[in-house]
Amino acid sequence: MLNGTRIPIDEAVFTVLLENSVAANYSDYKNALESSSITFDSLVALARTGDIPYVLFFAPLPVAEAQVRSKTDKLLAGVTKETFAVNSRDRVHLRDIELIVKDLMRKQELLKRNDSTLTRNRIVGLLSRPGRTIEEDAAALMEALGLSHDSIRVARSKADALEVVTARLEANQVLVSRSVPNAMPQNLTKVKGNFSGMAIRDAKVPYIFLAGGNRGDSEEPAGRMVFTLVLMAVLVAQKKFMPVTYDGSSAGTDVGPEYDIVGAILMPAKTLRGLPLGMLDDVKAAAEVLKVTPSAIAVRAMRLGMISPAAADAHLQELGREFSQRPRSQTRTLGTMKAVRRYNGREFSRRMLDVLDAGRISRGEFCRVVCLRRIRPHQINAFREAVL
Repeated sequence: MLNGTRIPIDEAVFTVLLENSVAANYSDYKNALESSSITFDSLVALARTGDIPYVLFFAPLPVAEAQVRSKTDKLLAGVTKETFAVNSRDRVHLRDIELIVKDLMRKQELLKRNDSTLTRNRIVGLLSRPGRTIEEDAAALMEALGLSHDSIRVARSKADALEVVTARLEANQVLVSRSVPNAMPQNLTKVKGNFSGMAIRDAKVPYIFLAGGNRGDSEEPAGRMVFTLVLMAVLVAQKKFMPVTYDGSSAGTDVGPEYDIVGAILMPAKTLRGLPLGMLDDVKAAAEVLKVTPSAIAVRAMRLGMISPAAADAHLQELGREFSQRPRSQTRTLGTMKAVRRYNGREFSRRMLDVLDAGRISRGEFCRVVCLRRIRPHQINAFREAVL
């Protein structure tokens, strides 16, 4: 309704435009479908939220459908529509991560446009042709990254092991972003199930986004993120760029060679065979040694024939019960500088500070595009301290 005048909108146009956007999660959209009406101000607000020119709502259906296809094609240039699942039947709707995908793609383009030191990425496609054995593929990826089994195991904690793997990826131009509520253009509250992260395509600077800490997590997040990060490194090496769902509480066998490559990197068979795994406490102890979750140890041991499927399933069920009974710790709120740095990733932030120092972007543009207006120009030095 505009100035008291009712203007008809084709319901098919209305739904096709908004169902394919983040605005589909908003109450104004659902209320409009139920009442078959919407105010002009609410329509414009939904259009802004969904990044849709509001005049499209008055266009013929074929025009609206063509615009949706164009938008989806651009989005899928960075992320494949299919979801890579490990022991999970969940699927990720791109609209629930759309703004994050777009922002990280913009960051990729900004960096490539301004940083002449970037080279073609050696990790992308490294494993596009499988080697003779899983162990050969694992060794090839680790050598390319400069990552060793010992460097992960000697980390003081799983959180430190995550930093070790992140540092080796970023040293090889694979950028790593982590979910931080309110530091991103879109929070993950609408994402269902076991969404763990995604890899975004680029020949020079692929971006890995780690979801981490989802409300649906059925196991401790640090060990899960170590596994997920290595899994996505494997996918990048295979030139697979897609959302990842990972249910570590299931011993399902519907996993591909990617899982076993991750296992060979984080839980090598020779090492695992040298550890006692007869009791659940043994599984937990092995997880502390290898910096993964006990669930990952149980599934890997089952796949190596070290424990039976029934024993693995019993371990996973008990681990799930134990985790569900733990008191939920309060999520630590990061300061603004650390939050922005964690979402951007340290390597992207560092390189863009170099671009800023070289005068290739302004301080205002740095705050607007690099930091999503979370900081102001006078705070750039404080941000620099958080990055370095």
